[in-house]
Amino acid sequence: MKGRLGSDCLGVMARLLPLLLLLVSLALPALPALAVAPADFPAGAPEGHVLDSADVLSRASTGELGARLANFESDHINANLVTVKRLDYNVDLDLFASELLSRWHGSDDDSDLLIAIDSGANAARIAADPTLLQRLPNALLESTADETMSVALRDGGRYRQATIDALSRLETVLAGQEDPGPPELIEQVAVVSNVPTKEETEESNALIWVAVLLVLGTLVPMATWWVFSR
Repeated sequence: MKGRLGSDCLGVMARLLPLLLLLVSLALPALPALAVAPADFPAGAPEGHVLDSADVLSRASTGELGARLANFESDHINANLVTVKRLDYNVDLDLFASELLSRWHGSDDDSDLLIAIDSGANAARIAADPTLLQRLPNALLESTADETMSVALRDGGRYRQATIDALSRLETVLAGQEDPGPPELIEQVAVVSNVPTKEETEESNALIWVAVLLVLGTLVPMATWWVFSR
């Protein structure tokens, strides 16, 4: 009799397990986008000078930025823009930009310039050939990425505007004019709110669902065993 009860309990649990797993998968937040590395990109630079793998630019913005980047060809500079959602765990944005710059190396007669934007971190890096560093020093590239672009990136993720600001500053220096420098930062007082954000609400709801399902996963087999053992 006990063997039959045990078999019945196992059968009920086996039928309930797929349902519980399905409910857990629906309750948990979606997995983050797959991480990428330079090797995941084409061997050659994009024809339009823009590769928006993070899908953060409209078609009009892509065309506009591509045209601005193409203007650098008059200075014998092959300039490109790439956006990513998430980098591989062992690749930071500096390394990514440097390696992709080498991967996209064009003609030996031209210098290469690459603007890389990580939309997940709202961060940017600018990499350039050593031959270009006399005209666009490392300090300028770092300041443009960390200060000039960061204003628009952190203000609602305005990726188009961040790129335009960077290109305008670099174009000014290439034209032989004085570096305008980064924009002046206006300190904003953060307003503390007790209202949870959408992300916090979703995370809280997911945790509640997981807790409920774990409790059910424990109580249902026990209740089934109790019913069949009477």
